[in-house]
Amino acid sequence: MQDKQKKITVRYFRQKKENSEKILALTAYDAPTAKFAEECGIELILVGDSLGMALLGYKSTIPVTIEQSLHHCAAVARGAKFAFIVGDMPFMTYHPSAKTAMVNAARYIQEAGVDGVKLEGGKSIAGTVGKLVKAGVPVMGHIGLLPQSVLTQGGYRIAGKTKDDEQRLVADAKALEDAGAFCVVLECIPAELSARITESLKIPTIGIGAGPKCDGQVQVVNDILGLFTDFIPKHTKRYANLSEEIKKAFTAYANEVRSGKFPGGENSF
Repeated sequence: MQDKQKKITVRYFRQKKENSEKILALTAYDAPTAKFAEECGIELILVGDSLGMALLGYKSTIPVTIEQSLHHCAAVARGAKFAFIVGDMPFMTYHPSAKTAMVNAARYIQEAGVDGVKLEGGKSIAGTVGKLVKAGVPVMGHIGLLPQSVLTQGGYRIAGKTKDDEQRLVADAKALEDAGAFCVVLECIPAELSARITESLKIPTIGIGAGPKCDGQVQVVNDILGLFTDFIPKHTKRYANLSEEIKKAFTAYANEVRSGKFPGGENSF
């Protein structure tokens, strides 16, 4: 991070794209993780609705409520003081109408203290994005694989594999840019198509499973730390295996309590 004493704003990300500098983004769901991420140079922290699977034990993002999301957003906002924090608006909190979206987005800014919100979809929600931006809410777009549409899509599928899909995604990205989104997430889109979209936009792209040519990258923190053990998504890389370290610590603690070794005199008053 260039200046840790200066709060990052949307202008910062546009400047990074203009200077061909990569944007560093990561998810976080609590204050300590957000603090660590910021201290290590993460510039954008996304409080993703992935918290449903990463923390809450849900099988998808669909059950996540706005109250749960706001709770975790507020925690992250308390932990990171200078990174740009984005709240991921959950399923059906912005779809019914632009008014619904504006009322709920205001809660993210006013109650949770985040700096912007993320909405899934392209041309279909561009009108809502435009109204939010005009009202003063920074918006991150999200196209490609849309986790909140998993029920209608019949599962998690790679986007942009046909010519029609390619054209639709290019049009979606442009619509979000025209609506005033400050950046757009490209999820699980072929690398060549992601590169074309990135080249065509003035706003930055943030990739997750979208190849190396995006202006930045974002990953789910539990994936890169090895805390999510059901499977390793293709788009991620494990930089640690904390699940095994945690199990070792828990086992050692249980064994010492069972044997009477813990607590010892140094742990007693």
